[in-house]
Amino acid sequence: MHLITLLGPTAIGKTKIAVQLANQLRGEIISADSRQVYRGMNIGSGKDIQEYLIGKKVIPHHLIDIREAGEHYDLFQFQQDFYAAYKGISDRGHQAILCGGSGMYLEAALASEQMLEVPKDIELRNSLKSFTQEQLNHLLRELKPHLHNTTDLDDRTRTLRAIELAMAEKTQKESQPSPVNYGVIFGLQMERKRLYERIEVRLNQRLNGGLIEEVEGLLQSGLSHEHLQYYGLEYKYLSLFLKGELDKAQLFIQLAQAIRKFAKRQMTWFRRMEKGGTNIIWVNANQPASSLADEIIGQLKKSKLYGEL
Repeated sequence: MHLITLLGPTAIGKTKIAVQLANQLRGEIISADSRQVYRGMNIGSGKDIQEYLIGKKVIPHHLIDIREAGEHYDLFQFQQDFYAAYKGISDRGHQAILCGGSGMYLEAALASEQMLEVPKDIELRNSLKSFTQEQLNHLLRELKPHLHNTTDLDDRTRTLRAIELAMAEKTQKESQPSPVNYGVIFGLQMERKRLYERIEVRLNQRLNGGLIEEVEGLLQSGLSHEHLQYYGLEYKYLSLFLKGELDKAQLFIQLAQAIRKFAKRQMTWFRRMEKGGTNIIWVNANQPASSLADEIIGQLKKSKLYGEL
């Protein structure tokens, strides 16, 4: 079966809609979220497992809780895990639904070619030990003048890895084609003011619903503040709060602002995907999940890729 993809910015309700689709299409969901792969990172990553329930029925979902927090996990591993999940779903005769908002993960899953594994280059890393962050950023921009993931410029670990990947690209052999049978991509959109309101409401619910205790638990389990800040957004700002660098009011204001900026970057990423040739069918997400699922299924019925649903 052809893969159905559902993408959109944070807080727009992707999971609820994907669950409705999966319920009607005998489907299984593959998560494309860079933080939901980690166990223990539940509230901050929006990993609401209850959303995968319809009554007493559990909608099968994949690539959630597959790594320990702090464990290394990169795009190559995600792409391989995605292929394995997709194959398993297809072999069962079920409909695979890719759902997420992490731009790099989505592009890795939707790429026409497989990535090649790039191990750590210890010799390269040793040669860059004396480089400042500014010098590393300059080197990365020289290697990739059209750098899209600017978060690679904010963290030394990310920057070094991005340099490794960029240098490896210059010597890689020809890639293998993706084993995925690609289908329709749907994008969820919403008036910006309404989305920002949802972001603030959700953030308030999370802060009062155990997010602080979740991050405290991650620290108690051995995760460092450095790791937390690497994961960004909720985990970065909760780390600063727990270190006493922000008070509760500053935490909410600065984190809400950071999430709004993140949502804007996500939409910019999706528009760039379109400019690069990715066809995305945009639908208005400001309606009940069941109604939106019916609208998407109506769009699918018009597609030549799908028979009667």
